[in-house]
Amino acid sequence: MKIYKALLVFALALVTFCVVGQKTRAASPSLPLPQAHGGDLPVPASDIIRRFAENEAQFKLERDNYTYSQSVLVTAETTDGHPGGKFQQDSDIIFTPEGKRIEKVTYAPPNTLQLITLTPQDYKDLESIQPFVLTSTELPKYNVTYDGKEKIDALDTYRFNVAPKKMEKDQRYFQGSIWVDDHDFAIVKSDGKAVPDIVGKNGENRFPRFVTYRENIEKNFWFPTYTHADDILQFSSGGVRIQMTVRYKNYKRFGSTVKIGPSTEVKDAPTDAPR
Repeated sequence: MKIYKALLVFALALVTFCVVGQKTRAASPSLPLPQAHGGDLPVPASDIIRRFAENEAQFKLERDNYTYSQSVLVTAETTDGHPGGKFQQDSDIIFTPEGKRIEKVTYAPPNTLQLITLTPQDYKDLESIQPFVLTSTELPKYNVTYDGKEKIDALDTYRFNVAPKKMEKDQRYFQGSIWVDDHDFAIVKSDGKAVPDIVGKNGENRFPRFVTYRENIEKNFWFPTYTHADDILQFSSGGVRIQMTVRYKNYKRFGSTVKIGPSTEVKDAPTDAPR
């Protein structure tokens, strides 16, 4: 997102900020895996990493065969509480009769954001970073380290820290923590941010921290259903508070007449969610 030049009562210089959001056996057994060890694990952490990356690869293929609805709401305000407008958009991810997957916007009131504006990086993050999927193909790009066991509601999970090994130009990455269910070996929660921030002569492009929850929609596949961010981004002209909510619901396999969903709303992140 970009921050607007001094508008009305907002005397802010032009800067940019960016906000907006299972199992497969196809992975190569020779894939190099990050090594991590924990005394409370029944198997080496590298085995768990391999298994959930394989599951994520299969899940990505499955999700690409589903239609679903997506709603996005982004608001901005100054740090002393003056509202700075909002962006809202509802859309359906569907298939054309020819089988091409497209996004059809169903509701888009006028964008009233005054402090910021969405950038191409925002939309890219909405598609691939907020619903973060760490497949066997993507795994070599990241350092993944085991960080202990944690109970999330009724789930027993393994927590891992994830960070890109290096950042290629024009590429987007996730940095933060993920929680992996110890039964399905699926990512059920992610907490972090899109990186890198982009700061240069053309402005400041900054990204908020977010948390994404998944739900067990079908078989051992856990689909993203809720993303939320509430962060203050610091620019050279001052801070801007950003709130973002993304909801994914009404998952339905393409070609099926059976509706899977709607999902259960998760209103708030757990109090023990990392910050």
